[in-house]
Amino acid sequence: MEGSSPTLFSLLIQQRGWTDPHVFARRYASAARELSVAEGPPSLATARVEVRQFNRWLRGDLKGQPRREARRILEHLFRPTPVDALFKPPVLSPSVTTEPTDSAGVSDAAGMDHAVPGEDMVMAAAEESADFAARVEGSNVGPATLEQLEADIRRVVSTYPNRPVQSLFSEVRRLRNRTFELLEGHQRPDQTVDLYLAAGTLCGVLANASFDLGRYEAAETQARTAFLCGEAAGHNGLRAWVRGLQALMAYWDGRPEAAVRLAEAGSQYVPEHGTAAIRLASIKARSHGQLQQSSEALAALLEADRLRDQASEDALPGMMAFPLGKQLYCASTTQLWLGGSSGLDEAETMAEQAVADFRSAPAGQVRLGELSLARMDLAVARMGRGDLEGAAIEVHEVIQVNGQRRIESVRKRLGQFGRQLTAHPSGHSPMGIGLREALISHQDRLARELPPGGPA
Repeated sequence: MEGSSPTLFSLLIQQRGWTDPHVFARRYASAARELSVAEGPPSLATARVEVRQFNRWLRGDLKGQPRREARRILEHLFRPTPVDALFKPPVLSPSVTTEPTDSAGVSDAAGMDHAVPGEDMVMAAAEESADFAARVEGSNVGPATLEQLEADIRRVVSTYPNRPVQSLFSEVRRLRNRTFELLEGHQRPDQTVDLYLAAGTLCGVLANASFDLGRYEAAETQARTAFLCGEAAGHNGLRAWVRGLQALMAYWDGRPEAAVRLAEAGSQYVPEHGTAAIRLASIKARSHGQLQQSSEALAALLEADRLRDQASEDALPGMMAFPLGKQLYCASTTQLWLGGSSGLDEAETMAEQAVADFRSAPAGQVRLGELSLARMDLAVARMGRGDLEGAAIEVHEVIQVNGQRRIESVRKRLGQFGRQLTAHPSGHSPMGIGLREALISHQDRLARELPPGGPA
């Protein structure tokens, strides 16, 4: 297939603005990862193209076809154009008189009008613009690139608390991969720091998402990478936030001693600003409560109150922030662990305040997972006081939301409540039996669905 005539491959490369070998390499690597997830094998995700190979393809300097792995990736990248057509001269329509490099000279049959469905088309257009901005800046990173990355991260963390986790996961993963690719290039030291902070934040989001999907091992891996990025960036806020997430995962995994240790380890990092320290104290309070360490739990709640009085605004909103509602919810859980009539009263009051705080958010900004967990605290407190009807109202609300936005911690709380209800005297009343049947039906429905999550 040796020759010097322009090929469809060279024409497509010019039209898409991928003539820079590094830009094409990013597109090729991204296509390899997508193909690995969609069709396999997993090893395909690490496929790369060398600059020398790209230049040979661009010149049409081939003897035969590319190897099988490269053929698959190229067909995926330029779909629906078959790879056999890529390294031949483009097919021109009879009316075309321009040079072969003119986009008008390529017929639809040659694959130029390759439609990308729905959201993929929008994301592809945005990524092409981002690549163009990077070329204009004369570097793989510049002000426009970093501004766009920061805007994307802000959007993701803002919308995470009220979006289905599964639909968000792929988007965050794509942003993380792009950030990793930028870090492989050359930047000024201050830009490298910004990229490490961005990469750490995105790995933190993926860790939280993996945890919400019940994939604890993947979540821990993501969290370790996020912390390493925070170390590389020298950013206390990110390090404290990640340690808090690790402590939270240990708490939900039934390891309260480890949760306390991780929360205390995070406390050595004084955040530049924001609420990460309050989050650490609140998680520590819950963990001490689970261990029935009353004095330590109450001291941690007081510490959270003190830190709230000193807190400044978070740099990033949404899931990276720890609003008052979450602090109240953690306090209500702590009181439930400690038990007693006074603990039930305190838990009910704090859970009611947390629910009211979450529900007061503007439409589309309600933190659905935390609202559900606060409702479960309220349900447990009410059942403990003998108010099964009041408890049932909250549980039914949670079942409805969890059917739309599945979160592992909410699933666990529903299961815990079901076991408590079975052991409670009112669990065998007509209302109790009906509530137990609703819980069993909900859990069975979730179990019949495909398990959540995926490669991280």
